Amino acid sequence: MDSPCVKICTYEPGAGLCLGCGRTLAEIAGWATFTDAERRRIMAELPARLSGLRKDPG
Repeated sequence: MDSPCVKICTYEPGAGLCLGCGRTLAEIAGWATFTDAERRRIMAELPARLSGLRKDPG
């Protein structure tokens, strides 16, 4: 399975996520060692994570 990386590597410390792909630092670091099932689970969570990051706070 391909990485969800979009080459916009900016970490949002408050959310604990990359603003480009929506993964945590642990998920980014461990991506190559995760099983396909783990990767699919993470990939399924990314749209909601990114949607939450991109909402206008006010």
